[in-house]
Amino acid sequence: MRITFLGSGTSQGVPVISCPCEVCHSADKRDNRLRSSILVETEQATFVIDSGPDFRYQMLRAGVKKLDAIVFTHGHKDHVAGMDDVRAFNYFQQKEMDIYATAETQDTLRREFQYIFTESHYPGVPQIKIHELKNEPFYINGLRIIPIRLMHFKMEVFGFRIGDFTYITDANHIAPDERDKARGSNTLVLNALRLEKHISHFTLAEAIEVAQDIACPNTYFTHISHQLGLHAAVSETLPPNIYLAHDGLVLEF
Repeated sequence: MRITFLGSGTSQGVPVISCPCEVCHSADKRDNRLRSSILVETEQATFVIDSGPDFRYQMLRAGVKKLDAIVFTHGHKDHVAGMDDVRAFNYFQQKEMDIYATAETQDTLRREFQYIFTESHYPGVPQIKIHELKNEPFYINGLRIIPIRLMHFKMEVFGFRIGDFTYITDANHIAPDERDKARGSNTLVLNALRLEKHISHFTLAEAIEVAQDIACPNTYFTHISHQLGLHAAVSETLPPNIYLAHDGLVLEF
């Protein structure tokens, strides 16, 4: 299995010219973070988890030629806004794109992309096939994926375990039985937004506490705001075997 971090940031962490902070003007490419998403490649399937506003550029930057599916963690704009750009894969693969989403996220997709769901399709609109995601294992081309139920303030979102790899983003609470699903993974990815308390995301200290409780051999933090600080500086403060992710990072199992 090969995991590529297409983006490791958040809408609060995309560098902009008008922002005076040192992260937005850093020369370290690890501080230039697009919205969080990963590409999962196995012998059975190639898919992304989330398609945010940067989806098209992320696909081009990573040279993705084949895509079997998109799996959504939840329906917030920074995780779904790029779904329209599956149309290129429709064209080259000559088939619908499989979409895995909860009923709540499907409602969001129908509102945001109503033109995709009309009975009379305008020529060229994305062609998708929706699969309802629940808190039970599902399969993409025979690859087993285990959902992990999380809370994003009062909103239910999902992380996923795929073999020895677990991906969790946009959470500030994980119930004990759901944490147990991640135990035994080789690698855990977990959101760590900033140092200060946040209503719906783990802080750096909270993410470290969760990571040490789950106790995977390796943990990478993602969904990083520019408010967290410079990649190099923050990395020096992390406990052993806990790292900051960055765009373009590749993990192989």
